Amino acid sequence: MNAVPHDVRPVSGTAGAPSPGDRFWRRLGGVAFGGDYNPEQWPAETRAEDLRLMAEARVNLVTVGVFGWARVEPARGAYDFSLFDQVLDDLHAHGITADLATMTASPPPWLVHEHPEILPVTADGTVLGPGGRQHFCPSSPVYRERAALLVERLATHYRDHPALGLWHVGNEYGCHIAACYCEVSAADFRRWLRERYGDDLAALNDAWSTDFWSQRYASFDHIQPPRAAPTYPNPAQQLDYTRFANETLRDCFDLEAGILRRVTPEVPITTNFLGGLKAVDVFDWAPRLDVVAVDSYPDPHDQRPHLAPGLVYDTMRGAGGGQPWILMEQAPSAVNWRGRNAIKQPGQMRLWSWQAVAQGADAILYFQWRQSRGGAEKFHSGMVPHAGADSRVFREITALGRELAAVPDLPGTRVSNQVAILLDWNSWWALELDSHPSDGVRQEERLLDHYGPLFDLGVGVDVVPPSAELTGYALVVVPNLYLLSSEDARRVSSYVAGGGALAVSFFSGIVDEHDRVHLGGYPAPLREVLGVRVEEFCPAAEHERFPVRGHGVLSHLEGVADLWREDLHLAGAEPEVVFDSADWAGRPAVTRHEFGAGIARYLSTRLDAVTMRAVLGRALAEAGATPVVEGLPAGVQASVRAGAGRRFLILLNHTGDKHDIALSGAWTDALDPSDEGVATVTLPPSGVAVLRAGD
Repeated sequence: MNAVPHDVRPVSGTAGAPSPGDRFWRRLGGVAFGGDYNPEQWPAETRAEDLRLMAEARVNLVTVGVFGWARVEPARGAYDFSLFDQVLDDLHAHGITADLATMTASPPPWLVHEHPEILPVTADGTVLGPGGRQHFCPSSPVYRERAALLVERLATHYRDHPALGLWHVGNEYGCHIAACYCEVSAADFRRWLRERYGDDLAALNDAWSTDFWSQRYASFDHIQPPRAAPTYPNPAQQLDYTRFANETLRDCFDLEAGILRRVTPEVPITTNFLGGLKAVDVFDWAPRLDVVAVDSYPDPHDQRPHLAPGLVYDTMRGAGGGQPWILMEQAPSAVNWRGRNAIKQPGQMRLWSWQAVAQGADAILYFQWRQSRGGAEKFHSGMVPHAGADSRVFREITALGRELAAVPDLPGTRVSNQVAILLDWNSWWALELDSHPSDGVRQEERLLDHYGPLFDLGVGVDVVPPSAELTGYALVVVPNLYLLSSEDARRVSSYVAGGGALAVSFFSGIVDEHDRVHLGGYPAPLREVLGVRVEEFCPAAEHERFPVRGHGVLSHLEGVADLWREDLHLAGAEPEVVFDSADWAGRPAVTRHEFGAGIARYLSTRLDAVTMRAVLGRALAEAGATPVVEGLPAGVQASVRAGAGRRFLILLNHTGDKHDIALSGAWTDALDPSDEGVATVTLPPSGVAVLRAGD
């Protein structure tokens, strides 16, 4: 990870004094609740009703001005803050904190008219026009100059406003424009390459393996972005361009954050990541934020819609070092952008909001406060829907607001887990390049292959990068970590040698940071710790299945595998699951290897969910990792948040059945102040229980 420039680092508190992030959470005095507020879309009488309804719903935090650039600068240099002055004054009068956006996510029409060169260009040369949002090239000096001038004026104008509690830089970076391929970007890429390779063209040629297909460069000036080509572009070039694109977006953030920290050093800064977005390396960006924030939009049509957001939430908490984070956007009900936009059924919005809290969020917000009457997102639900306050959605919103207000002592507690999953954005980018053994090895899907069984086993998970400190974890799970540096491989091996438990899945440790294969048999940098050697990959046909059976302690298992097999040879490891087909009978599918004081497992295929749970369950048992609550029914999630003498147990029923949960220890219902003790919790379908530990 690159060093964070001093002017964009979060401001640390002096000895005995809180940091800006700490002050933000203390200011709110409880779980933050609110949404994206767009008063520019509505007349004054509607805004007056908004304030009344916000009070009714216990709203205490709103995001303001995300798309306000055209309002506050309707022409070059003609700034008009009058509307937002009134809005912030009104919010403060009603005790509501503003998460004020820098308004740079959507350049105004006048800027595009005067400078059409700021528009982004795709890899095939198409210039993307205005009329949507994020219509800017991240490398454009004109865009950056105008954005910086706007942010300077905003910060100076509002630095002393009492409603201002948080700066919201940009919006969902990389959501629509992950990279631009224009000539300005090409020149910026060449500058970036000179810095990365120390102006050493020989080093670049070596890293990119340019002797393949006669691609050897004689000058940096000859290098172009990996635009549309007759066949596969150079993979190392593609990988570096993705890194460059991530850092170019990050430079836009840094530009604005640097201004804000100079003008308003006491005001914390965030930006909203988009859950599951490949383009932006959250682990790279997070050290620049005072508070991590994410937007999450699970699909109610999914069979298990809580798993993918759960993985996102654990990633955000891991990126923030375990600190509280903000669920900046979610839908109160339906979204507008899928082919079929399902509503959230009664109780689902509450359940999924509490899931975020259970996994470390101290703020629950939505897009958006009031459902738009016009525009592209008019059918995206709002906290106040088109039907108005007399609606199921708003009644559920106000009920949740009251619940969150009932636990003012919950914020500040933390989630602590015994299991880590390793995720690396560089590996994600490299894994999904073209010309690989199988296009079925997709990072998000393969992560969920591991995350789902761990969820079913009742254990909490931290998602962290390979560079993280691992010694505190009982088990580290490595899903398909294709790109692995020698340094990170040594760190993982040392963790096992010191007594840790490791589970690594296929197609891991294959290439170095330049997408060059580690030679000598796969997975070369992990062969010693895993005790195996792979000679060939044997990807499956699309619907091919392989019977597998357990071996040794797991001999009772019978299951199936798909997607992938490997010509796996034992080099110290022992088989734990084997293939059971006529052509591969007895060949190892899962292995176990004692290495130093620890144990490492290798999964050379994709197991069915039941078999995967059994293998991971065995790994957890050997590692001494235990469920958050023993004996929970399938589909019921438990999380403990603790700290500063407080301890909360949150139970979430992700099933359509009622469950009675017997508790051990002394607990009271945190949402019912009259409760004198709870021994058994009844969870209806989509039910939630929030329990406070007794003395």
